[in-house]
Amino acid sequence: MTRIKINDSQQLKEIKDAFSAKFPHLKIEFFSEAHKAGEASTQKAMFDDSLYLKDIRTKHVSGELNIDGHQKTRTFETKFYEHFGVPVQVFRKTGNVWLQTTATDDWTLSHQEEEGIKLAYE
Repeated sequence: MTRIKINDSQQLKEIKDAFSAKFPHLKIEFFSEAHKAGEASTQKAMFDDSLYLKDIRTKHVSGELNIDGHQKTRTFETKFYEHFGVPVQVFRKTGNVWLQTTATDDWTLSHQEEEGIKLAYE
């Protein structure tokens, strides 16, 4: 299990990089609008990496984000929103394209990563 410290003074890029260090074929993006399980987030609602966490959320709670490969994608996204007050979406790399994992929200993060490894060279 990997733990990432989350606080208002972090740029979104820092959090994203820490997540991708654990899962190189996955990434998270931050959004202004929440989504339901199995639902995609719109590109126009995506926040820029250079923003700070304090600038995009109303719930200013610091803490640690536990990243466990056995956790379902949907659970990870929901817990991030509930604990830190900002919607996130997990993306998986397929070749040179990043796809939202909407159809595979029930997969664990490790399963998403394994699939990303398989699809990295297609």
